[in-house]
Amino acid sequence: MTDGAPTDLLACHPETAYFWGHVAGDGDVRTDEITVRAPDEACADRLVAVAGGGAVDHRRTERPYAHDATVTRTEDEYRVTVTGDVAARASAAFGLPTGDERGGYRLDVFADAERQLLRGLLESCGTVCFKSSSGTVGVSFVHDDRTLLDTVAGLLDTCPVDAPTDEIQASSSGGYWFGVADEAADAFGRWVYDGSEETDLFAPTRRRKLVRSLEQAENA
Repeated sequence: MTDGAPTDLLACHPETAYFWGHVAGDGDVRTDEITVRAPDEACADRLVAVAGGGAVDHRRTERPYAHDATVTRTEDEYRVTVTGDVAARASAAFGLPTGDERGGYRLDVFADAERQLLRGLLESCGTVCFKSSSGTVGVSFVHDDRTLLDTVAGLLDTCPVDAPTDEIQASSSGGYWFGVADEAADAFGRWVYDGSEETDLFAPTRRRKLVRSLEQAENA
């Protein structure tokens, strides 16, 4: 983990930005509990470490493919549960939705850790693939809440690398999605994971998928 780990989950720090990126992208916040889904066991363990404790539940689940709800895939799912008043405080501080309430996603507090915030968001509600038809890497974000995608698009608009995005569109699963321009996906992918090896703030399965896609694009 990074040096000087934060003692307050609501403070701006690379670790907290990564954690709340995952919560915003694929988590549920209730009055006294946070549940966040992690893409692999190593990521789940890191989220627990950042939170200063919690429980990990491993299960196998069948989920619809992001862009085509008629296609399903079976995968391992890791759920991290964190209890305590941090859930209610985070909802108030960051505008995270609670229950049926819509979120406002006030994530600008993490402006100094934007890379880690976007990494958490990419790993939780983003997809990465190699487009064989064009020989490029595809990066997109998918979520049920359009407001979150508006927030992610705004973060991409201000990040240090040029990452123009498409318009947000409705997905076949009933949510929304948008893509990063193909010509910018390579640079964005390299930037968002830069330095992650030194901090351990990454999901190994998701980073491997990106690296493989970048290698395929280079050899196309």
